[in-house]
Amino acid sequence: MSGVVAVIDYGMGNLHSVASALAHVGAQEVVVTHDAELIRKADRVVFPGVGAIRDCMSEIRRLKCDELLQQALTEQHVPVLAICVGLQAMMSRSEENGGVDCLNMISGEVRYFGKALHDDAGNRLKVPHMGWNSVKQESPHPLWANIEDESRFYFVHSYYVHATDRGLLSGSVRYGVTIDAALARDNLFAVQFHPEKSAGAGLQLLKNFLQWDGRC
Repeated sequence: MSGVVAVIDYGMGNLHSVASALAHVGAQEVVVTHDAELIRKADRVVFPGVGAIRDCMSEIRRLKCDELLQQALTEQHVPVLAICVGLQAMMSRSEENGGVDCLNMISGEVRYFGKALHDDAGNRLKVPHMGWNSVKQESPHPLWANIEDESRFYFVHSYYVHATDRGLLSGSVRYGVTIDAALARDNLFAVQFHPEKSAGAGLQLLKNFLQWDGRC
């Protein structure tokens, strides 16, 4: 049973598509909020994000969403799903906006693809990385249940994550460079792609999240 799912709202991007997708796959109640009491009472937490990392970090800290996220992860031990910039915000530092310190909840960097990105055949690739790409499942996890390896998910990003601890890698994708598409640690699962925009595979991942007890 999913109970209450809190989607952390720090004012960056349209979060209602995530909320709608969660409701579609069976969430009993979804609240889009930055209210501390509601987030602390939630049975699951989703940490999404869209936009420039400097603005996101400013709002995350102003609203104390960083403290609420840390509590969810380490004190309440509820399942947490981070999406796109939500994943990037959890890293140590991002190259975006001239360099921005992030939450340092996961040791590692957020790197720029660069202006001269090519695929393995030498063809020029566009930045941002926008569209569908196959995700290789690097390690078993409950959130991959009933999702075939190399399933396609939807990406929109100009920066990509590289975690220091390679043991956290749960999914990868190739786009000129190899990207950490999913990281997993304890009750956290964090993805660069948008499951709410990823058709059947994405909806299955969200359904798995609702059934997940927070253990790998």
